[in-house]
Amino acid sequence: MDFLNLAEIEQIETERAAGITSGEVVRIFEARGARLSASTFRKYVQLGLLPRSRRVGRKGKHSGSTGLYPASVVRRIAVIKRMMAAGYTVEDIQGSFVTLRNQLEDVEKGLRDLLRDLSLKARTHPRRRRFEEELERAEREARTALRRLEKVGGAVATVPAELAGVG
Repeated sequence: MDFLNLAEIEQIETERAAGITSGEVVRIFEARGARLSASTFRKYVQLGLLPRSRRVGRKGKHSGSTGLYPASVVRRIAVIKRMMAAGYTVEDIQGSFVTLRNQLEDVEKGLRDLLRDLSLKARTHPRRRRFEEELERAEREARTALRRLEKVGGAVATVPAELAGVG
């Protein structure tokens, strides 16, 4: 039971690279016949199946802010829905490779952001060349560590990656 195909998910991730609201996500799934309410979305966040939102201010005086989620939540929910349709429980999914992969994606995004920020600062430093080389080395080592964690996590997950549709 796939409500979104890979091309549709990739298009959403491209179009909404800056982020997507929970309401938009709910509407995307509802438009395709999937049952996904705002409260279910919040439950998935609380259970750690989806990342927390980041607050983004709205334009205009006293307009407040809105919560934006990474566009990858659409992909994550599609996997969750597919696993639930196959008979897996929320507890199974929490112990699965899916949750591990989600956590690794969050770490990878944080790493990219950190490296980007450090690289920008290093460009103006007198010892620029040395710092750039160190950053490249740190990035290689971090990616190696993430691959190791993914391998170990895939081996110990309660639901194998290939059954979770992410392997």
